[in-house]
Amino acid sequence: MNIKFFNVALGLALTATAMSASAQKKISEGVINLEMSIRGQAIPAQNYFRSDSSAYKLNFGPAAVKILNDAAGKSFANVVEVPAFGVKKAAIATPDEVDQMVAAFPVLEFTPTTETKQISGFNCKKVIAKDTKKGATYDIWITNDIEVPFVGLGKYYAKIGGFPVQYTSFSAQGNAEVTVKSVVEQKVPAGTFGIPADFDRISLDDLAAMQKGGGQ
Repeated sequence: MNIKFFNVALGLALTATAMSASAQKKISEGVINLEMSIRGQAIPAQNYFRSDSSAYKLNFGPAAVKILNDAAGKSFANVVEVPAFGVKKAAIATPDEVDQMVAAFPVLEFTPTTETKQISGFNCKKVIAKDTKKGATYDIWITNDIEVPFVGLGKYYAKIGGFPVQYTSFSAQGNAEVTVKSVVEQKVPAGTFGIPADFDRISLDDLAAMQKGGGQ
């Protein structure tokens, strides 16, 4: 598993559920289908959500990854399965590790613009986000067509004024450009937000060591 790609995707997962605003249609449970671009590589992903939980699913080669967090942003787990090698691991963050993740997030200021366009069938408007820590700016496209509950750790887009449809996700290893392809209102399958009983529970440090051992 490529650890750099994995950690960028982890940053994406922490962003993906920071999507709440006043809107026309409120969706309280369902799945967000996304595509992220990391160093020119397109990776599809799904973010299952309801008002109290989020599960972000994606694949890296033979590894199936599920990233779990709760509405308060106090619980975080990284669940990895590699069937070809019999690997079933669930890395659970400590409260201190969760606090460190939150502290590393950018602090963004938002400036609305009058620019509009359609993305994936959503009526979108551009907002310029400025990172007050580093001074960098980002073009973020949001919509008020729908409302999705705010769940998880990715709080830096919480006050942007809409649901982010095309945006930048941040991590220490690099940024990812993300586009929402669709949002489907549905019942989330049973067990989506849980850790299966046959998975070994380990620390985040243990998981990072495994990833490094698997190659860069």
